[in-house]
Amino acid sequence: MNASDRTPADLLRSALAADPARPLVTFYDDATGERVELSVATFANWVAKTANLLQGELSAEPGDRLALLLPAHWQTAVWLLACSSVGVTAEVGGDPAGADLVVAGPDTLDAGLACSGERIALSLAPLGRRFPAVPAGYADYAVEVPSQGDRFAPFAPVDAGAPALVVDGVERGGAELVAQARADAEALGLAPGARLLSGLGYGDWKGLSTGLYAPLAAGGSVVLCRNLDQLSPDSLAKRVESERVTVTEV
Repeated sequence: MNASDRTPADLLRSALAADPARPLVTFYDDATGERVELSVATFANWVAKTANLLQGELSAEPGDRLALLLPAHWQTAVWLLACSSVGVTAEVGGDPAGADLVVAGPDTLDAGLACSGERIALSLAPLGRRFPAVPAGYADYAVEVPSQGDRFAPFAPVDAGAPALVVDGVERGGAELVAQARADAEALGLAPGARLLSGLGYGDWKGLSTGLYAPLAAGGSVVLCRNLDQLSPDSLAKRVESERVTVTEV
């Protein structure tokens, strides 16, 4: 990746320029049998649409704080990069009452209602399906995002030193996050083209780094597994082989 990349959104742009067709995020949910593979180009398109939703429809601005109440999931990864693109601080598991916006999944809808700002709900169902009925007090992400533009340009430049992520009570600016992700990638032995399988949650920095930021910083990809405890050791070994995994973190 480019040494000049200073935000997660920069890392994604570099990945897109280098090889848009390669896999970036492969997601498994072993409770539902779901498998989704997103190339760099497809992932970047989802990020652009989500960033346009944030900036255009939800009126989010640099410095706003978004409580992200979602598990480890490919759509969570999209939201993290969309926030970075706009300059919004993503607070993973943050307090909705103190946030400007909230993004919630099926298990966190009640908690998210404490946010007085815009609220977005994700069904997290296979294929990104809509809710059967839009949850009260929310807009349905699957309804709102498809019509958004495929390219994104921020209204204001994103400050790489401004807070980009809060997790486990620790706040990181964009440049600090990128530097830590690069260091983690080196510690994990990730080289360009590496394929990391992560069964860790997104509730702390280690899970976020192994499940998204470190592979992105290294020019690699991630096999992100939710509910991995429901997979037998033999099935896990087969997945490692079939997905050509080079590093495993579970």
